[in-house]
Amino acid sequence: MASRRQRFEALFTAHSSTVLAYALRRVDVADDAADVIADTFMVAWRRIDEVPAGDDARLWLYGVARRVLANHTRGDRRRSVLAGRLRDHLTTQARGDRPDGGPEVEMVRAALARLDDDDRELIELTSWEGLTPTEAAAVLMVLPSTLRSRLQRARQRLRTELEALGWTGPRTDDDQEES
Repeated sequence: MASRRQRFEALFTAHSSTVLAYALRRVDVADDAADVIADTFMVAWRRIDEVPAGDDARLWLYGVARRVLANHTRGDRRRSVLAGRLRDHLTTQARGDRPDGGPEVEMVRAALARLDDDDRELIELTSWEGLTPTEAAAVLMVLPSTLRSRLQRARQRLRTELEALGWTGPRTDDDQEES
């Protein structure tokens, strides 16, 4: 009697192309057919002693592939529904968290866009996300003292960009220290 491995290899050699064709005709994306084949033959490997002999093996594999496809389809549907819910939630959340695009907000956005990526990230983490300098330092993996000095310089550069865009807001305590 052939070993389990030899039996599996013979099963795969004899039927993988027909089961692949079966799967390809039932999926929209060829990569999905590869997943179906992999899962189908994984079941066959685990249950090799239950696989019938001869041409009945092909029919058995079709049955396994059919169930794998059904699971795949259910999974796709679940992921699609969850993605839709997440998209709706994020859209609602983004609308609620984002201030109206008044002239002041647009000016701040324009000034932020003129900063380099590091300065912008520092300001966004501390202002938009509400992180303390210590928390922002942990996110950026720098020492809190380093972050504080970088943040102070980033805020000054933001003020400079705002003033270049015509902003004439009041000076803060931070601005007084930098003068």
